[in-house]
Amino acid sequence: MNFASKSEKILQSSAVLLLMLAGAVAGAAGDQKKTSTPAPKPSAPHVSAPAPHPSTSHGATSHPANGTHSSTTGARPGTTTGARPGVGRPGTAGKTGTTGKPGAATVSKNGRAPVGKTGVGAASGKPGAMGKGGAGNVTRAANRPAPGRQVTLKGGGTANIRPNGQIRSINRNGMHIDRGLNGSRRVESTHNGARIVTTGKHSGYVQRAYVTRNGHAYVSRTVVVNHVAYAHVYRSYSYRGHCCYYGYHPAYYYGPAYYGWAYNPWPAPVYYGWGWGGAPWYGYYGGYFAPYPTYPSAAFWLTDYLIAANLQAAYQAQASANAAVADNAANNAAPQGNSGGDAPASGSGSGQVALTPEVKAAIAEELKAQLAAEQAEAKPAASGGQPAASNGASTEEVPPALDPARRTFVVASDLAVTGDGQECQLTAGDVITRISDTPDDDNKVTVSVSSSKKADCTPGKQVAVSVDDLQEMHNHFQEQLDNGMKELANKQGSGGLPKAPDTATVASDVPPPPPDTSAEKSLDDQQANADQVEAQVVKEAFSQGS
Repeated sequence: MNFASKSEKILQSSAVLLLMLAGAVAGAAGDQKKTSTPAPKPSAPHVSAPAPHPSTSHGATSHPANGTHSSTTGARPGTTTGARPGVGRPGTAGKTGTTGKPGAATVSKNGRAPVGKTGVGAASGKPGAMGKGGAGNVTRAANRPAPGRQVTLKGGGTANIRPNGQIRSINRNGMHIDRGLNGSRRVESTHNGARIVTTGKHSGYVQRAYVTRNGHAYVSRTVVVNHVAYAHVYRSYSYRGHCCYYGYHPAYYYGPAYYGWAYNPWPAPVYYGWGWGGAPWYGYYGGYFAPYPTYPSAAFWLTDYLIAANLQAAYQAQASANAAVADNAANNAAPQGNSGGDAPASGSGSGQVALTPEVKAAIAEELKAQLAAEQAEAKPAASGGQPAASNGASTEEVPPALDPARRTFVVASDLAVTGDGQECQLTAGDVITRISDTPDDDNKVTVSVSSSKKADCTPGKQVAVSVDDLQEMHNHFQEQLDNGMKELANKQGSGGLPKAPDTATVASDVPPPPPDTSAEKSLDDQQANADQVEAQVVKEAFSQGS
């Protein structure tokens, strides 16, 4: 009995001890849990949002939509938001500007990213926020010099030689010679105040001072193409210390109604036969260019007219360059060669990248913009007044080639360009999109190749092009548009084309003079002088070793 009582007491004591130990363990676990939980972060102090800056906070209706600039509000850089589809878009092959995210920190007052800055999120120095043809952040790598060597000539002057031994350029005795990769040649000099530019055999122009009107200076150009001469007028002006740029000045204007007819849709789509089937140029470039099956308006008809005119010029220019290469070879001159250029030959131009509908649409929009501009200029001319000047009487103004509303350019002549230290060729009919607005120290801007023919610069490649060359492309675009409007006026009401309103013209305030009868001789003389200079440079430059 006593043993049982003693056992019960021991069990009770043990139970109490176990309960105490369990409680201690539970308490320790709770303390450990409390100490292992991180302390909450201190709440950030509240900061009021900054007031919107008046130059960057635009309401939805504060400005008209402009399809030439990259969108800065969505997740897709480069998406155009305006009513002009296709403007500033280099086409599906290019797709430039998709790296980096556009952010408010990179947008200036006019909605364009400052040149030289990279967009937020751009990696490895790649430009961001450019969009498709936008004006924004452009790498200066496009303007790295092309490889080669500079030769100082004994008789004065310099020559630049490509790594393959081909002459790139010569400066001697006031004459400048540029050689394209495909053997084409451009020669420029000044004699007795006349600027003489030779672009091929029996081709080029002679420019002379003409008149001064309303504070503007005008020059005349007598253009010669295959022994045919005609004259145009250009207004000269400067920009950022560069003089001079030359802007095409129309010889006449149509009535506003005719421009409106060409701009607006026709009552029904029109089928039209161009009759190009047997033309050599059309067969050669058949893989690159195809006309529209129908034309909803004159703007699209004019687009095909303009592209076709440039491709014809490209075909003829390459034939001339090939002939020059053959002459050089026969005369044991420098190996100018043809590095795979668009040499006209039998058969089709296989392997060419087609001129896409997107690129053609961009050209059509540029053309419509030019029609609208000429319609505005035509109104005072039709009423007997003077067409409005761009900037009053000042000659310091932004060239049309740098107008933010103009992005797409059709190449009008052979042009060797450089991108990231690599040289390539552009020829007439290629299409480029300007993606920077401010010229660099060499007066060049960056463009993206939107569409090109075989052996030319590849689509999407960024290259540096001088503003002078862009301005000449713009001038040529205007000239061809005027030619197309004249052709359309002659053919309206026939061949399936609808009848147009009054197509009578009114002379501009500065009509062109008669062609210079001495222009062709001046061009031929310069061509012969250039042949002699090149022959001398070949002997001298190559005697110094390669």
